[in-house]
Amino acid sequence: MDPQDHIGLLSIMPAALAIVLAFVTRNTVFSLAVACFVGVITLGNGLMGFPTLLKETLGTTSFSWILLLELFIGTVIAFFQRTGAIQNFTAWVERRALSRVRVQLVAWVMGMFVFFSDYFSPLFVGSTMRGLTDRYRVSREKLAYIADSTSAPVSVMVPITGWAVFISGLLIGMGPIENAAQAMGVFLHAIPFNLYAWLSVLVVGLVIVGVIPLFGPMREAERRAQEEGKVLRDGAEPLVGEELTEIPPYEGARTSLFWNFFAPVLIVIGVAVGTFIVMDSAKTMEAFLAASVFLGIVMRLQGIPFSDIMKTSMAGMKGVMPAIIILALAYSLNQLSKDMGTANYIVEATAGWLTPALLPAMTFLIAAVIAFSTGTSWGTFAIMMPLAVPLAFNFSGDMITPLVYATVAAVAGGGVFGDHCSPLSDTSVLASTGAASDHIDHIKTQIPFALAVALLSLSMYLLLGLTL
Repeated sequence: MDPQDHIGLLSIMPAALAIVLAFVTRNTVFSLAVACFVGVITLGNGLMGFPTLLKETLGTTSFSWILLLELFIGTVIAFFQRTGAIQNFTAWVERRALSRVRVQLVAWVMGMFVFFSDYFSPLFVGSTMRGLTDRYRVSREKLAYIADSTSAPVSVMVPITGWAVFISGLLIGMGPIENAAQAMGVFLHAIPFNLYAWLSVLVVGLVIVGVIPLFGPMREAERRAQEEGKVLRDGAEPLVGEELTEIPPYEGARTSLFWNFFAPVLIVIGVAVGTFIVMDSAKTMEAFLAASVFLGIVMRLQGIPFSDIMKTSMAGMKGVMPAIIILALAYSLNQLSKDMGTANYIVEATAGWLTPALLPAMTFLIAAVIAFSTGTSWGTFAIMMPLAVPLAFNFSGDMITPLVYATVAAVAGGGVFGDHCSPLSDTSVLASTGAASDHIDHIKTQIPFALAVALLSLSMYLLLGLTL
């Protein structure tokens, strides 16, 4: 299909169907599978179109990368549990005599600290803080919200991440931007204008300390956790296998909080950040591979049998399979949306609204709708940057002005909104996985806050557009 083509209103049907079914049935796998099946039938690909879609989508380098990343993350988390590292970390934090609010603030700060990967951040925060937040009766939904809201929103604002490289790479050749250095300069100047990302991170902190009161489903989830001691609702299905949540520490092994927890974390951070600095690409998957190998060696030196290490590794991989299945179907639906021209239809249907005063606000709105419908922020960036930024340059006389910065930031923020709270988003899935939360419960409790931030951001972009 030509990049400008679409099949009209039908192009948004699969994504819309997946979102509606997810909320109605509370079963994400079923919802995504039905949406993919209906989509291939709509395209006229017949009954064999569904398995063909899966083969073509999953047999790619990008999916292989996230598959391996998930497997190695599952292995590391399983090793953490088997060595008692998470329990030791929980005890170490508890000795600081923290309150319920301070425990949540620790999770908030940890999410911002692990800025280099929106994949690692929610998994790391959720899995390491889960035992502690459970003890302080913090609902799994709120833990997932904290982990999710400090992943992509933070990654998109830091200039030494893959997000910054990708966005600045898209800007090269637009208007007077001729090289990577100039493109990165535009990205840096656009950071203050990324209203949604800033507000998302800030609101989490304000919610934790009580400045912003809880509302919607999140208030009920927190009431249930505090008054009834139920961190999950009755009937909830945590998005992580029991293999990963019920691994007991190995009896008799003399483990160390530093070697079994802090050292592997430092390896992940060191490899990811180091490869980004040297190679301009954060090798996150390789970082987790290195950490899992390191942990396996340390466990053997601490007296844990090799057979037990391998069994634990397999349990970790099995534990992340629910998330992998959802990601596989989400990737397939994303490809189907591309084939049907979903984003092209949304852009075409709203193109007439883009005037200079409305450009930042409408750019944010369109990017948010595309990202929420497809569950991909980077795909949204690739679609919207070549459309919105040249318009900004046209309105600004081919000069790099605040209108250009605001437009770049609006694309970034709109893309993060979808990545942040769409049930189809990989990072939302990972946040549910790390917190061991029911995925739809996480989405339902988070969306009211994300929508409130998005509406506030949209209003501010409207005011900003009028002043620019």
